[in-house]
Amino acid sequence: MEMVRIATAGSVDDGKSTLIGRLLYESKAVFEDQLAAVAATTRARGEAGVDLALLTDGLRAEREQGITIDVAHRYFATPARKFIVADTPGHEQYTRNMVTGASTADVALILVDARHGLTAQSRRHTFLTSLLGVQHVVLCINKMDLVDFAQERFDQIRTEFTEFAAKLEVHDVESIPVSALLGDNITERSPNMPWYDGPSLLYHLENVHVVSDRNLIDARLPIQYVIRPQGAAAPGTDPRALHDFRGVAGTVASGSFAVGDEVVALPSGFSTTVTELYRPGGTPAKELTAGEAVCVRLADQLDIGRGDMLCRPANRPQSAADLDTMVCWFSDTAELAQGAEYRMLHANSSELVRVEEVDYRLDTTTLHRDRSATNLQLNDIGRVQLAARRPILFDPYRRNRTTGSFVLVHPQTNETVAAGMISGPTLKNSAVVWHGAALDRSERATRGGTLWLTGLSASGKSTVAAEVERLLVARGIPAYRLDGDNLRHGLNSDLGFSAADRAENVRRVGAVAQLLADAGTVAVAALISPYRADRERIRREHEAAGLPFCEVYVDTPIEQCERRDPKGMYARARAGEVPDFTGVSAPYEAPVEPELVLRPSDGEPAEQARLVVARWLAVNAAAGGL
Repeated sequence: MEMVRIATAGSVDDGKSTLIGRLLYESKAVFEDQLAAVAATTRARGEAGVDLALLTDGLRAEREQGITIDVAHRYFATPARKFIVADTPGHEQYTRNMVTGASTADVALILVDARHGLTAQSRRHTFLTSLLGVQHVVLCINKMDLVDFAQERFDQIRTEFTEFAAKLEVHDVESIPVSALLGDNITERSPNMPWYDGPSLLYHLENVHVVSDRNLIDARLPIQYVIRPQGAAAPGTDPRALHDFRGVAGTVASGSFAVGDEVVALPSGFSTTVTELYRPGGTPAKELTAGEAVCVRLADQLDIGRGDMLCRPANRPQSAADLDTMVCWFSDTAELAQGAEYRMLHANSSELVRVEEVDYRLDTTTLHRDRSATNLQLNDIGRVQLAARRPILFDPYRRNRTTGSFVLVHPQTNETVAAGMISGPTLKNSAVVWHGAALDRSERATRGGTLWLTGLSASGKSTVAAEVERLLVARGIPAYRLDGDNLRHGLNSDLGFSAADRAENVRRVGAVAQLLADAGTVAVAALISPYRADRERIRREHEAAGLPFCEVYVDTPIEQCERRDPKGMYARARAGEVPDFTGVSAPYEAPVEPELVLRPSDGEPAEQARLVVARWLAVNAAAGGL
């Protein structure tokens, strides 16, 4: 039977524990003695009935204060599925507990009090579920009985939440009006809300499609233990077979392994073949998939041990000693600071790592990135560059939660101080140095720079950029157009359209533009580049190198972009066929202070291009160029 992991999230007293208690009670997952104990505690507190929240709030402090402090895991099953539910705290000071509880979830239940609507904590937890890669979100608008089951209130909160979720990597959102206290729309459709025609919460949880969320492509087996049995052989078996047995054990992180598969052991790089597979208890198997514990016998006696990894020869994880990570700091006795060393526990391996740099601290409510931050304290989340003693075998967290996640342990106290997610190899590497040129930029015939055109798909930026390139060359100014679509046929063909891939797309284009600018050419970049922070980073890098940078915002209303829609992408996005489409299912952050804004009222593309060239000449002249 399929297992689904659920995490609850939301603000304090929005009813998370009561909701889970209701699910447990109505799915017959509560023993009579448990229910009797909860009823007794409820009476002792001077309350009527049975407080179902007490089924999950197990700590004395939780029962006394009526809040959730630690993560409580509860189990229940229906004829369709088994469930593991993590009841996570709502208080901001327990953000670390929430991160822990949601890190393995398939579905996140975001609870919102219908009276109060979305709160800062509701947004914070929604962002964290997105950051942790939870693919399915259920917005449970709770306590509908306290707003007279009003459809208008439900629609208002749902619209507000949908607009916020559009800024994040949340692709599957279901909104359900409920009353956890009374049981409305929990296991059955409620007659109190005839206007709601969607599923009950339990029905949705039984039918949400989670299998495709799991990575079934990249075969990864982090080795936990090498099995060499000791002792007497079983009666009737050849004793020599026991002494000759050598297997490697672990839990399949992703993909699958079958008898006869060719595999490679990393980091050694030696190849061999799978000859036998065993489940726990020694049961033979032909194939084992992600999440299953396995013992593997290999055709060759390879030097392989704990921390190594089995994978397919043509599909290997990345390997890097310098890592770009997102870290959630857990410790209340120490802070993460540049230069500090910790032990990284990652996919059964243990390595010493050093904090190279804190790029920024993230405000999980406003999504603001504080780039002045130099450390992380309790419950802070930030982007951190780590350097390990030797290369780490990993996949980006967005692709593989197991091989892309880690915890940091203080080497002296053994305190678990942080949990993190690996985004990829860091862009900075002390072994790679910049080699200066013998030719000074002032010796070149022309001075280069970058014109960066940003805007929605079909806004007209590519057409304007092509005309700008022609006009500059006609003036004798070397120019080259870097078109976003064109570059995805070559340089960026390996990238998708997630937030991380879009950031990497912008980074690569910015790096190429800077090289062209340094060579005396005007790089005319035309790509959506939806995130303000990514564009600002390119600007800072140009300014640090002494190169002019001019941002042009092609501000065409989305309605007009959709009417143009030359590739039919908006129509496909509206139909749900294209995820992460900017302006529809993914956000676009307009420039705050661009050098130039182009609107349809500024004329045809040829006229707009002349405005761009005039602005560029002014910017370049102000910078002392030609």
